[in-house]
Amino acid sequence: MKFKLLALDLDGTLTNSRKEVSNENKIAIKKAIDNGVKIVLASGRPVIGMQKVAEELELVKYGGYILAYNGGHIIECKSGKTIIKETIPFEYYHDICECGKKFGAHTLTYNEKGIIAENDESSYVRKEAYNNSILITKVNNLESVIKEAIVKFMIVGDPLKLKETYYYIQDLFKNKLNVFFSEPYFLEITPLGVEKAASLAKLLKYLTIDREELIACGDGLNDISMLKYAGFAVAMGNAYKETKECADYIVATNEKNGVAEAIEKFIL
Repeated sequence: MKFKLLALDLDGTLTNSRKEVSNENKIAIKKAIDNGVKIVLASGRPVIGMQKVAEELELVKYGGYILAYNGGHIIECKSGKTIIKETIPFEYYHDICECGKKFGAHTLTYNEKGIIAENDESSYVRKEAYNNSILITKVNNLESVIKEAIVKFMIVGDPLKLKETYYYIQDLFKNKLNVFFSEPYFLEITPLGVEKAASLAKLLKYLTIDREELIACGDGLNDISMLKYAGFAVAMGNAYKETKECADYIVATNEKNGVAEAIEKFIL
């Protein structure tokens, strides 16, 4: 099978623990592009947290796609055109913003500069900022500063507290919103139907590429749907056990250029 689209998760997959893309991975991705493969960066990150990686890979020059917020916002890199953008209805914002406080966790979302949150000292809020290499703007009241439609909220905190939060939100927004863990300490809230597999399906339709021509690499819990959907699924050596169980092949870790290994083995 000749693959036409390569979907790459970022954190724990394409980037190492320092949030860098290795030269080995960059070289392999360029070879894949030269072989006619389209690149899509598929991440739970906001757009601002993905642009630097897209620039490093020169996707504006060579072509490629950003699938941000697990697919809530899909952008064509060359033109900057938004292909898909789905947002959470405004009437849900109050309850979402209050959920973090109710369970001793922290609610955050994003603007064009980075994260906006009421607590900028939480280690979990700071971890999300570090993951994306973006700034945190502290606000007194998160709900009051939101002026535009939001693609994704996150509630972050101690995993035990977030379990309670998860069940509460699931019940509150049943059949209205997507609520899922990307990490045990990161609870994500997106529009109903927004997750990597569904978003990739829409992108494939837009590009007239068959599902069987998609190869995907991931490591996280939010990559499971993508790996199950892809024509060929690759899990990183550092992936969660549940993620590895969905893969057709397991490569080296993100620290040892697992993405480059996958490209060399299955694309080149």
